[in-house]
This record gives sequence, structure tokens and C-alpha cells, in this order.
Amino acid sequence: MKIEITEKKENLLQERTEVRFTVDHTGEATPTRKAIIDEMSKMMKAKKGTVVINNIDTQYGRGISKGYVKVYASEEAALKFEREYLLKRSGIGKAEEAPKEGQ
Repeated sequence: MKIEITEKKENLLQERTEVRFTVDHTGEATPTRKAIIDEMSKMMKAKKGTVVINNIDTQYGRGISKGYVKVYASEEAALKFEREYLLKRSGIGKAEEAPKEGQ
């Protein structure tokens, strides 16, 4: 898997960097969100709790995917500005408690 950043834009108002990227995974399966988050964390020198994947689109029949990621300045900024379902998909935030039996 090889990730190439195609566009990077600073958004100071929302305390984040918005990144568009291309993943070349020819001959491999489509990479998981976790694998992309790990790789983007290394590339952007960010903590793992601050990277949120907005979308990943895979081109049919080719080993290429394109996506959009937001890298926040802190986990608090991510929790403040990001939608809950995207935080959950990216593994950020508090773990939900399972309901107890009998309740």
C-alpha cells in the first residue's frame, strides 16, 4: 500500500488540516480504515486520535482508492467539530457502555 497526498489545506477556524489522498494497493485488498489512519498519522506526524476519515472511494477493477481525511490539532478539537458517526468509524471518543441485563 502506497499513499500519496494530492492536496493539503489548512483550516485554522476548525483547527484541522484537510487532506485528499490516493492509495495505490494494486494486487492487494482495499486497505482498512485503521491501516489508512495509521499510515496518515505517520505521514502527517499526528496522534492517532486526531485523524478522521471522511470517505474512501475505490475505483472498480483497479487497485486505486481516493479519499478525504481531516487531521485535527487535538482530540478535543475532533470531538468538538466532527460528526459522531465519523468519530465512531475512526475509533475516536469514549467507548459506549453496554446495557446491563434486566434494564
